[in-house]
This record gives sequence, C-alpha cells and structure tokens, in this order.
Amino acid sequence: MVVCGDDGLAHRLAAELRGVYGEQVTLVVPPNERTVRPPVVGRARAASTTLLDRVVSAAVGSVGRVGNGNSTAAGGPSGGRPDGDRLLEAFEADEAVLAEAGVERAAALALVYDDDETNIRAALTARRLNPRLRLVLRLYNRRLGQHIEELLDQAAALACDGDPEASADAATTVLSDADTAAPALAATAVVGTSKVVQTEGLLLRAVERVPPDGGTVAGAGLCTLALLSTPGTDPAADGPAGNGPQGNGDQAPRLLPGDEEVRQAIGRAAVVLEQLSSAGGQEAAAPGRGAGGVLPLASLFSRRLRWSLAGMVACVVALAVALSLVTGIHPLRAFYLTLLDMFAIDDPALGQSLGRQVLQLLSGLIGLLLLPVLLAAVLEALGTFRTASALRRPPRGLGGHVVLLGLGKIGTRVLTRLRELGVPVVCVEADPDARGLATARRLRVPVVLGDVTQEGVLESAKIHRAHALLAVTSADTTNLEAVLAARTVRPDLRVVLRLYDDDFATAVYRTLRAAYPQALTRSRSVTHLAAPAFAGAMLGRQVLGAIPVERRVLLFAAVDVDGHPRLEGRTVRDAFHAGSWRVLALSGRTDTAPDHVLAKGDRVVVAATRRGLAELR
Repeated sequence: MVVCGDDGLAHRLAAELRGVYGEQVTLVVPPNERTVRPPVVGRARAASTTLLDRVVSAAVGSVGRVGNGNSTAAGGPSGGRPDGDRLLEAFEADEAVLAEAGVERAAALALVYDDDETNIRAALTARRLNPRLRLVLRLYNRRLGQHIEELLDQAAALACDGDPEASADAATTVLSDADTAAPALAATAVVGTSKVVQTEGLLLRAVERVPPDGGTVAGAGLCTLALLSTPGTDPAADGPAGNGPQGNGDQAPRLLPGDEEVRQAIGRAAVVLEQLSSAGGQEAAAPGRGAGGVLPLASLFSRRLRWSLAGMVACVVALAVALSLVTGIHPLRAFYLTLLDMFAIDDPALGQSLGRQVLQLLSGLIGLLLLPVLLAAVLEALGTFRTASALRRPPRGLGGHVVLLGLGKIGTRVLTRLRELGVPVVCVEADPDARGLATARRLRVPVVLGDVTQEGVLESAKIHRAHALLAVTSADTTNLEAVLAARTVRPDLRVVLRLYDDDFATAVYRTLRAAYPQALTRSRSVTHLAAPAFAGAMLGRQVLGAIPVERRVLLFAAVDVDGHPRLEGRTVRDAFHAGSWRVLALSGRTDTAPDHVLAKGDRVVVAATRRGLAELR
C-alpha cells in the first residue's frame, strides 16, 4: 500500500493500514511538514512514526535519494523494498516519486493531499504507471470526482483487456473526508451523544441509553451496537475519535455484544441503533426554499409587520359586522361601505343614524393607520426580493439554533447536513470569500461575517439563545477561544470542537469538563473519522460511515455476499459474530428476517469493528 498526503489524514491512514490490517505501507509526505502544515493528530503520527522507526532501524542501508533530487527515502536503498514500512519525503507525488514508492508493484495507492488538482494529477500518472492499481482519491469537488472516477475506471478496463475481475480489482474510489465526518459532527451538535450514519438509502442513528436502576437497556431499535464501560459513561469522551479521556469504569466497553450478553449487562449503558427514515426522505424534506425556488410568503414580511396586517384585517371585519348590525344592510354591502370609508372615497353619511356616522369616522381613522402599514409591506417585500441573493442576518427572535463557526470544507458539509435534518443554523465566518458562503446563501442560512475572536461577533449570532456551538475552523486556537468566549455568555451551552492534536484535545476536554461540569463538551477528530473509510477503499471495500464509541470506532460497510465463506449460505442470525460484525440490512432494507439465508447476489450492510472488518476480508 502506498499513501501520499500532506496532513494528518496521511499519517492516520498509514497507521490504520499497518496497525489494523497488517499491510505493508509506503508513506510519502513533504519534508519538514511541520513548517508547512499545522500540527497533525498526535497519536496517529506517533503510532505511524514508531512503526517506521522500528523498521528503519532494522533495515539494511541508509538514506537514498531519487534521481531528480526532490525527495528522500528512508527504509532501504533507493529502489529497494524493505520488509516493513517505508517513508519517502517529497514535495509532490510526481512520476519519479511514485516510481520510487513502488507504485508499479503496489496493490493500492491513496492520494490524500489537501488539494484536488494535486491528487488528480498524481492519479493520472499512477494509472499510467500501473493500470491494475487500485486508486483511492481524496477530492472535495464531488461532481468532478464522479467524472474522474469514471475516466480512471475506463482507462483501467481498457488496460486489462476486458477482464472484468481485473478491472474490478483496479477500481477507483473517490472519497471526501468532509463528507465522511459531517454526519457525526452534525449529530453531535444536535443531540449530543447520538451519531448518524447514512447507509445505502437508510438513515440510522446510534443513541446512548441509560438503563433504570438495576435494570437493562430496553431492546428497542435495530440492535445494540455497544455496551459502555460504566453506567452513564459519555461515549464522546474517547480518544482518537472523540479526543477525550477514556472512562475509568470497572468494565471495558464491549462492541457488538451478543443478545445474551446484553440481557446480562445489568446497570450498563448501551449504544442502540435506530432507524430515522429513508435518506431520500430526509433530503427531500430539507428546508430552505419553496418548490421551484419560490420564496416563502413568511420570508417576505417580518413577524411584526404580519401581525400589523392581521390586526388591520380584524378591524375591517369588526367594523363591517358592526355596520351590518347597526343599519340592517347586507353584510357584503356593509363590508363594501366600510372599505369606502377607510379609503376616503366620498360617500358621507349625512342624514343617517348616529351609529352609522360614528362607524364612518372610525373607518376613516383606521384607514389612515392602514396606509403606512401597506407602504411598509411594499417596501419590505421589494427589499426582500432585492436581497434574496445576499447573506441573511440572524432574525431578532431566533433561538434554539446551532451556531456553526467556520464555512470551509468541513463547515460547508456540516451546514448541508444540519439543514437536511431541519436544524436552524447561524454561521460565523471571518473570510468574506469562504467557499461555504454560496451554500449558506442558497440555503438562506443567516451568516455573521466577522472574526469570532472579536467582541460582539458571537452575540450577533444569538449565542445566548443558541442550542449548541459547533466550532470547525482549521485553527485549534480559534475554536478554543470561541468556546471559552461562548461559555462566559452561556455556561451551560453545548459545545463541539474540531481539534487536530490528540494530546491538546484531551487536555482541553478535561479542563472544560472540570470547569463546567453541567455543560456538554465534545471534541472530534475529522481524520480519525475519515481514515477507516479510506483504508476500507484501499482494501476494496466500501466503508459507509463510522461511529465513535468511547476510545473505539464502529464501521458501517457494504459487503457482497457472493463467494464470502462467512456470509454466503448462512442465515442473518448465524452470520453474526459477537464483538466483530453484525448484519444490519439486506439491499437497503432493515426488515430482513433473522432466518433469511444469505445467497449469491445479495449485498448486505454490516456494522463491524476495525479488526472484524479486517477478518471479513
């Protein structure tokens, strides 16, 4: 396996492939990367470095250089392939570097640079060097990624002379770390301990349930994913996935327990899988614009103006009814005469009863009050249409919303996911040219432009009435400063931080929990949530999502039953392996009977541990 990248995802992916799946990995990273990129995830880098150093110290040979002089190889002589991992230092993955990394003999190549163009250029070169190579690309542009995937797969099919098995093995997979991590980040901000994963037409949610005193968790839901270490243990207080300390209970967490083990787990909290709805239904119900892109009526007029118009209409109806009762005329004629009086159309009530004359005077007075209300309605409607393409400001009465800090790659995907779930959002962004502003404008989400570290910015986002703060900028210090500032305004505010360095995140988590014990604090590592999906794609599997459970991660993957000795010919009940994997659905359905026999052509969605997914290989 060859991994090329320039940030924490490359180190995390290399550690995943080597530590979980036992693969031989060549890691290509820029030299002196700390001077180019912010600090990467500490523990992933430490694990990867430990493996590399152990192999390098035992390998024969010393540092060698590629012929063009732009990279350095560690782990053996130039062009050789040691028994363990290798480390190459290069500014970019050009043809010489890929050849030095052994792409011609590799089974898979992952290109996880932060720049889409760099990954595409390297992928085209790698496909030419080895047409049978399995490619995994990290691309933010999903539409471009589909075209690139089709192009590279077509090139592989032609190079394999129409051999379908060889073409399938040389498949190209385009993934986005933002898409992989967005559901977990959004769910953490909305419901705290719940996690959401989208799997082949299904939208599933993992919910922590605490049993009653001396009891066990109810069996509602699709299945029990995990038993937590102690009653009430916070599943977000994890290590690499959640960046927090591990629970210190007497019992370790148990992933994918058996039914009998669940029944005997008295007093232990559990993470239960539930089905929300079909994914298509959630996306179809996404709020924002009306059908056909028409602005909803409520967005044309403010709440105060709508109440004023409603009051005027009520006055007109009341005057018309009173006129009908006083004069005895038909209600429609009374309504017509009332409107004439309101709009000062000349029809004085001379010689008529005193009641009619009083009502005419009242109608004229209300008509004078109605004119400025109508003028305000016209001006406000014109202003709404004029600024429909501009950024919205947070409305005055907004509350119970999520304040999203940062509209970069991750923030944009999280914003889209939150709106799909129907959650009100207010965004805060310092860069007026941020890529996510177009998405916020399209979804009609209020945006506050300003530096969150400046006084008054969070207050403009209505942080004092917010449900949660989700800080996902690329700067750890900015996220931390925003959380601390928000906690001074709302000590009980739920906060979710995106932090890169594990050690720093652990210290932040412990301090915040100690200082604000009644508040909910979460921290998430995007690279840790995304690495399992990239590793699975390199091994030829589709990892659909990941859910952190304390210091461990559960993976959701799609597996073909055909020819699989642990699945084909077995019932759904017999295919379950406690502590390793469990079949959740068959072809996107959750109503699969336990006695259903898995046969050739079936495709199942499984929940598995990392080692369990490696065993399913």
